[in-house]
Amino acid sequence: MVIMKEINALTFGELLGITGFQALAIVVGTIAMYTFLLVLLRVLGQRVSARLSTYDMAAIIIIGAIAGRATLGHTPTLAGGVVALLTLFSVRAVLGFLRLNPLGNSIINNPPIVVMAGTTIFTEALREAHVSQDELWMALRQAGVRNDDEVAAVVLEPNGSFSVLRRGVPIDPRILAHTRGQDLIPPAFLGDKRFGDLA
Repeated sequence: MVIMKEINALTFGELLGITGFQALAIVVGTIAMYTFLLVLLRVLGQRVSARLSTYDMAAIIIIGAIAGRATLGHTPTLAGGVVALLTLFSVRAVLGFLRLNPLGNSIINNPPIVVMAGTTIFTEALREAHVSQDELWMALRQAGVRNDDEVAAVVLEPNGSFSVLRRGVPIDPRILAHTRGQDLIPPAFLGDKRFGDLA
């Protein structure tokens, strides 16, 4: 009975380990940190999310620790963690819905970028995406390309991977929808009937 009286004397916030104000602070902190990380990844380019070297993994661990402390406050609680996770998944659900719209998707994600067309490498596009030529050569090797004469185009995708489009079969222009630099691909490689299927 004594224990029950003590429990009844506790406030709702004390039972959960956080107050309503603290829960609101966690929600705001989680949204702010998630938004900041999205903006940071947007600025650094899509390739950053694809290559995970040793120092990248170390940075991710540190970022996770900093973000966790920033969202949960000085003294983390179980209830605080639940609030943060619910907020995080809610934000992801909203962003997933926004990505269904082309405008929303273009705001959230980096667009696909043509970094190579034929034998021409677009160094400015590589620089903007924070990609080195060595990484481009590695992508060509992994695609089984033995000579750059085999290449029609190379596209850096929003997820940081490379798509290598070979010569020999004309490229359907629809595949390049919303791709930055698609106009740099020679018409001879495109399956557009206006130019003829010359690839």
